[in-house]
Amino acid sequence: MPTPSTSGFQVTGNNPNALFTLKIHRGDGMCLLAMNWKKGQPSADFVGFAIEYKEPDGQKFFALKNRLTFTGADPTEPNRLSSLRSPFQKFRWVHFPRNANMDGEFLYRVTPVFMNVPGELSHGEPQEAALELRRDTYPGKINVAYSRGFVSSQAFVDYYQKDGEDISMLIPADAKDGLTFTPTHSKKDEAYKWMGFEAREIILDLLDSAIKDKKAKVSVIAYDLNEPEIVKRLEALGDRLRILIDDDGAHGETGSGENQAATRLRKTAGNSNVKRQHMGKLQHNKVIIVDGTKTNAVICGSTNFSWRGVYVQANNAVEIKGNKAVTVFSEAFENYWKNKNVVKDFGNTNSSVWNDLTIYGIDMKVSFSPHISSNALLESIADDLDKNIKSSLFYSLAFLYQTPGVINDAINKATNDSSIFVYGISDKRNGGIVLQKPDGNLSPVSPSALTNKNTPEPFKSEPTGGSGVRMHHKFIVIDFDKPTARVYLGSYNFSKTADTSNGENLLLIKDRRIAVSYMIEALRIFDHYHFRIKQNDAENGLEKLELKKPPQNSGEVEWWKEYYNDNHRIQDRKLFA
Repeated sequence: MPTPSTSGFQVTGNNPNALFTLKIHRGDGMCLLAMNWKKGQPSADFVGFAIEYKEPDGQKFFALKNRLTFTGADPTEPNRLSSLRSPFQKFRWVHFPRNANMDGEFLYRVTPVFMNVPGELSHGEPQEAALELRRDTYPGKINVAYSRGFVSSQAFVDYYQKDGEDISMLIPADAKDGLTFTPTHSKKDEAYKWMGFEAREIILDLLDSAIKDKKAKVSVIAYDLNEPEIVKRLEALGDRLRILIDDDGAHGETGSGENQAATRLRKTAGNSNVKRQHMGKLQHNKVIIVDGTKTNAVICGSTNFSWRGVYVQANNAVEIKGNKAVTVFSEAFENYWKNKNVVKDFGNTNSSVWNDLTIYGIDMKVSFSPHISSNALLESIADDLDKNIKSSLFYSLAFLYQTPGVINDAINKATNDSSIFVYGISDKRNGGIVLQKPDGNLSPVSPSALTNKNTPEPFKSEPTGGSGVRMHHKFIVIDFDKPTARVYLGSYNFSKTADTSNGENLLLIKDRRIAVSYMIEALRIFDHYHFRIKQNDAENGLEKLELKKPPQNSGEVEWWKEYYNDNHRIQDRKLFA
């Protein structure tokens, strides 16, 4: 078999004898495999793709498993759920390798699977491709990290909700109990690593590095603050820490986790090094700045320093290394620190305009809210969405449908443009999710559907993870497949309040590797919740949760037919492969 391509963040298989193409996109802690038929349409007996992978320096391939199988198959039969026997009936798949941080290349093998009339399976010529999935997006420079965000998932149920144990033994029921909660789950350490994923890892690692670097000064801005491992590390910094903690609404109430954290940190850092703030409405930043002799780095993004932020919600955290980022973020911290919740005073500082962060050839800049009318950014972002999208738009935006305005209008316009491919997701006020599909339709997913209540086997009921939003990202990806690829991200909710009232950070990164990473994150969340619609349909008898066999009777169609006769499915099949 020909040697697969191994360069860059997007690699392809190059087996000329295979009937299909393979393209793998590198994400962070995950990758997207996309397949497409080379000529015409597949044959009627094509029933899906088997996917296997081999770890760096590994000696064997591991087959990915499919929870779905063919009608009449015995789900207890050994290896039945291996995708070699129960192939994926999709033209793309997002995979989370168990040891994604390993150095070296992961080798993937994708094989087409066929079924004859008696129901016997056979395998065609495979494609292979290899790529690195190492921890850092750009090693030593910038790293994009995500929380798992899948408490409501079959994986969580399989791993951590069995033998009488459940999520109540891992997560406090109320935020105010966060700093006093004692987990009793037998696999708590493993569970927290799995739930917090790489976002938790980089936050704790940076604080640990700051503790070891005895000359490091640490500046923190926190909206939610009730996660004990984070607070414990902040305490260990002593008077090397200065921290701003939001005091708006519930955060300022007696007994809140934020008040408890502030009391504890005043004892270790000193009263003068702990301030409460809310700017015009919220001090909504989630920022850690470490300025040391050995460690110089910044973390920002959407991940709150809380139980829900780290372990329940879908969030991102970005670590930027180097003196330039530390200098720009430190200046913003100082401008917040001396401010007495006066919007116009902060809005007149240099921090409230775009500040160049370009390092190591990565084009990026940052701006901090609140802005004043002369440097507000919301309209310019909407203008970018309205006029400059060439191929695709992906977004994952908390509170989008609670904040109508120019961003919502621009997204709707792009969605209604048949030349632009759009996938998006947002939360709903009632606890559900809204999916924006490329065909222009909004698909609500109810809270009950999100947890698979009464869904037929092999799916089990899932935990909600408590009240509040599950999808907490704030990012927009434009043209991930073009040289003009770019991502807007941060704590900024793309609303007028975020722009001109709250304390926020907003980054604009023009880089394809990073854009691809966020595209995959948007896609995997969309797919996760879109499947909940199918599960809900199955519960109501509208769709069977099983693999389709080749057509045998009049009126039956192949599973793949919709990918060739539905416009947005056709776009989906072609765009990623």
